[in-house]
Amino acid sequence: MKKVTKQTYLNWYKDMLFWRKFEDKLASVYIQQKVRGFLHLYNGQEAVLAGALHAMDLSKDKMITAYRNHVQPIGMGEDPKKVMAELYGKATGTSKGMGGSMHIFSKEFGFYGGHGIVGGQIPLGAGLAFADKYKGSDGVTLTYFGDGAARQGSLHETFNMAMLWKLPVVFIVENNGYAMGTSVERTANHTDIWKLGLGYEMPCGPVDGMNPVKVAEAVDEAIQRARRGDGPTFLEMKTYRYRGHSMSDAQHYRTKDEVEEYKKIDPITQVLDIIKEKKYATDKEIEATNQEVKDLVKECEQFAEDSPYPELNQLHDMVYEQEDYPFIK
Repeated sequence: MKKVTKQTYLNWYKDMLFWRKFEDKLASVYIQQKVRGFLHLYNGQEAVLAGALHAMDLSKDKMITAYRNHVQPIGMGEDPKKVMAELYGKATGTSKGMGGSMHIFSKEFGFYGGHGIVGGQIPLGAGLAFADKYKGSDGVTLTYFGDGAARQGSLHETFNMAMLWKLPVVFIVENNGYAMGTSVERTANHTDIWKLGLGYEMPCGPVDGMNPVKVAEAVDEAIQRARRGDGPTFLEMKTYRYRGHSMSDAQHYRTKDEVEEYKKIDPITQVLDIIKEKKYATDKEIEATNQEVKDLVKECEQFAEDSPYPELNQLHDMVYEQEDYPFIK
């Protein structure tokens, strides 16, 4: 694995803080009804993304996930201003304002969505991996889903085929404790989701999803296995979300004390503590990073505010007419 250096920690701090503040801003403008529909925020789960990106080769590896999907394409290289504009439904967005919060997409940067169907991305991720194997590429697809989606039948069909064909895919369940408002304990008679891989003799195991180093190590091992042609891995990232399932979630299913307890192992705080302990940055440099993040979030907001809504005729541009279509006279 690439070494975890001083610069890695500084990058992790800046990136994770930006993702957190980006989501906080979205929560703020959502209340003002500038962002509509559903809004699912990533606060608390940043280490899962930060660690995975450290292990990936962004020139050829891909990522696909569910609808908690705003910051992943940013991590993979997409312009955050375009992501914010997409959430505003503006023409300058990643999908010209046609996708919105749950369907961020950036093929250019290897991010294949944002999917609103629970578990729907699991077979699609295996399909992307199949394409890489078919074409002879040594790219690997990271396929993310939540603990609720782990109960979908499509997971079992996909696991079976992925193992049978030794597809270059890493399946990652982000277990944040709750499927919407239903705790993991109430969705099955077992709580170790990673053990689902055992039935397919798939390498699998739990990972501390609040620590980017632990995530990077586990994902790197899985990616190397896939690149060698040895097939898939199933990782359970044990993480936590500080906000509700979506902005409409009243969170009656958990206590404030529970949330505060998890904030004691906040991934951003963990990284910042190491930066201070090892003297990787002075207080003044840390404050400069904080201000840089704040300014960038403001820049994204301003870009989205100033961007135009799509013209009505864009609706027609999203479909096509084939003059010699043979099936309808």
